[in-house]
Amino acid sequence: MPARFGLEGKVAIVTGASSGLGVAFAEGLAEAGADVVIGARRAERLEETRRLVERTGRRCLAVQTDVSRPEECDALVAAAVEAMGGVDVLINNAGVGTAVPALRETPEEFRRVIDVNLHGTYWMAQACARVMRPGSSIVNVGSVLGETTAGLPQAAYTASKAAVAGLTRDLAQQWSGRRGIRVNCLEPGFFASEMTEQYKPGYVEEITQSRVIMKRAGEAAELVAAAVFLAGDAASYITGVTLPVDGGLLLT
Repeated sequence: MPARFGLEGKVAIVTGASSGLGVAFAEGLAEAGADVVIGARRAERLEETRRLVERTGRRCLAVQTDVSRPEECDALVAAAVEAMGGVDVLINNAGVGTAVPALRETPEEFRRVIDVNLHGTYWMAQACARVMRPGSSIVNVGSVLGETTAGLPQAAYTASKAAVAGLTRDLAQQWSGRRGIRVNCLEPGFFASEMTEQYKPGYVEEITQSRVIMKRAGEAAELVAAAVFLAGDAASYITGVTLPVDGGLLLT
């Protein structure tokens, strides 16, 4: 049974791996035994992640990638296949967030969020599914804000994350039976990230006390553990699922 929770011999791609939870995902997958290919727009910070991953003893390849561009998603996957021999796991983590009142949000601002959070998730899943073998796993990173609100004006972000959950279900229906590729979605609650750094001081503490049953924000390791579970053989009979990791926020 313990072997089912490891990722030995697998190759994982993590997008949005230049900061925050993306770095945690990359390190956690490596600690679980995977070789890791990381993508993000910020090349210098991506190199920092690569060094962290290699300290675990696993191989790591860094490829500068803007997931809103399908050709760059294809290039990231091609680099993974060439360097590592294949792709077994995708953690579709790249994302951006805004907090702009709906009457002031411009078409360009709205489209930018959708291009990265929804379109980028699709282009990466599509590129990986073309080369993945049966038994592979795609984990899309959504958000509890796809199911609820948190008192901030985040129309583009919440719309994009609700769409990721729907996309997950459809891709699971298309690929799990025919191709043997499982597709699931993680819905993080409040975790430290670049987006939460933009909130007003005290906001996270206020909302966790009022909305989160466990009365605290999540720790990165708690989210990474759920991702490793969905990525590996322990979840071999799970597909099309949206899993909240939110301390009970959606229960309130």
